[in-house]
Amino acid sequence: MSHRILGRHGDFQCLCDRRQMPLRRSQRIYFLFEPEPLMHRRAFFHTAVCGSAAFAFPPSAIPQTPPAIKITDIKFLRLRFPGKMPRKRNATIESGGGAPGMTQLEIHTDVGIIGRSIPSAPATFITSELLPRIVGMSPFHVEAIWDRMYRLNRKPVAKGVYISAMGSVDMAIWDIVGKALHMPVCRVLGVFSEKIRVYAAGGYYEEGKGINDLVKEMEGYVSEGFRSVKMKIGGESMGVDIERVRAVREAIGPKVDLMIDANNKWNAYDAIRFGHMVEKYNPFWFEEPVEADDFAGCAEVKRALAIPVAAGENEFTRWGARDLITANAINILQCDTVLAGGISEGRKIAALASAFHIPVSPHGNPHMAAHLVASVPNALIMETYPAVESQYNLALPLFPVKDGYIEVPDKPGLGIDPDPELVRKYRVA
Repeated sequence: MSHRILGRHGDFQCLCDRRQMPLRRSQRIYFLFEPEPLMHRRAFFHTAVCGSAAFAFPPSAIPQTPPAIKITDIKFLRLRFPGKMPRKRNATIESGGGAPGMTQLEIHTDVGIIGRSIPSAPATFITSELLPRIVGMSPFHVEAIWDRMYRLNRKPVAKGVYISAMGSVDMAIWDIVGKALHMPVCRVLGVFSEKIRVYAAGGYYEEGKGINDLVKEMEGYVSEGFRSVKMKIGGESMGVDIERVRAVREAIGPKVDLMIDANNKWNAYDAIRFGHMVEKYNPFWFEEPVEADDFAGCAEVKRALAIPVAAGENEFTRWGARDLITANAINILQCDTVLAGGISEGRKIAALASAFHIPVSPHGNPHMAAHLVASVPNALIMETYPAVESQYNLALPLFPVKDGYIEVPDKPGLGIDPDPELVRKYRVA
């Protein structure tokens, strides 16, 4: 049987009566299958649909049944590196001062694949509350696992810790799925963009750190390839912080985006007052201007200022994101990929936000968040911590940044497995 195929598309060349036809780039594609006159209609449709599908997807390219894998255990890997981290603070919290290190959650399977994540909940809580509920389940039933963990939560007072623990487990399960399929998690999810826009989060307050030091820090990020930077505010008087914002803006110029982050420092009145005083410096966004639970106050700030308001890192699950969005409190949603429930929930949150035309910019954990950011169409920009991550780069090297972007992850799973030699050298009990 013969078919005559008429085709037009871009640079393609289509076979037409066994001849090759060059095609113009501007032309669209049209395929017309003309069966021989005596061909039965039902047979024609079977050939046109099934036959063309077989041509487009040879047997080797058709996805096979996922391998049979079962979860067997949860363990933790702890690394401690030499040196001491400097003490830093934002408007409300001080951190650092101890030895740099990293803890990874490990989900073991019966086939030897280990799924990893960087947990945001206590290890004892994860092993006591979640391990018994997922042992024996297949990692490929990731949505069923998430639902099972969530439905069995009967501790409302532990909502934050519980959802964070779920998110830590969910991330490690996705790591198993990617490794089993020999694909980065973002490829399993479906990549929307091959590059990820990133910003450098820094500008913390430190003992003896003046405005000139802050300016040098921000200029350093720009020289490293960043085209967006974020600094802390709210940790000094308004007058000092306004001067800090002015100095940074003048140093980095008008073409580099500048975010300001108050870490829930103010009430709506003070946040609006500060916002009006820095509007002339064109902040890219004003992050967490008021208390995390003050949706009405955040909405008031949003209405009063021309600066976009960003928040959400303290919300859990799609329901917390829904309440923040429907309060009309934000322009940009910043749920933390792990804290909010993992990649499984992060995708639902991003889809919810897209229905309200709200972009997402996940908070924290860039090595894991990159897979979510690469796979959703309304991702705006991703947070990275060059100054902080340099303390961890023995285990997780910094992303190479070029013109404000990084490439999507290319290692199977989440790509956060530490070097075995580092594990041997720096592992602690």
